[in-house]
Amino acid sequence: MDANKRQDLQQRRMSALNTPTLLSAEASRDISGGLNTLLADVFALYLKTKNFHWHMSGPHFRDYHLLLDDQSQQIIAITDAVAERVRKIGGTTLRSTGHIGRLQRLADNDSDFVTPSDMLAELREDNLRLVGFMLATHELCGEHGDVATASLLENWIDEAEQRAWFLFESGRTGG
Repeated sequence: MDANKRQDLQQRRMSALNTPTLLSAEASRDISGGLNTLLADVFALYLKTKNFHWHMSGPHFRDYHLLLDDQSQQIIAITDAVAERVRKIGGTTLRSTGHIGRLQRLADNDSDFVTPSDMLAELREDNLRLVGFMLATHELCGEHGDVATASLLENWIDEAEQRAWFLFESGRTGG
């Protein structure tokens, strides 16, 4: 490779990811930051949901195991859309599990044993916390006039509320 081609390649590798957007630099920075933190929470919730799916036990094993598998699939399905939205508005997104760990607000659960009822309750509360985080990000989008991100968030809020509802109803005892 000649020196000119090598220099051109090095310059392209060092180029900033300047995605064109109509949002202001401040809006792009603020919303990207909010979405990245939300994305870290989504990854944390996904992994916790899979953890509980893998470690479910008891008389309702099959039902809970399948419920958590369905929910984990729904959760992981939004990760690409969140990350791509960050890029569409001119931001950069998560780069590693370490980055996720630094940003996530939802707590991990590394316990050796968690009862099925505690699993369902913890996931219910985490989904409701995620709804709160999404609502705050939605408000931020409104402040900056980002209707596209707000629209995506509205669907994800509804999905998280449905997951919390299913977890609540599945965890009910008595009449």
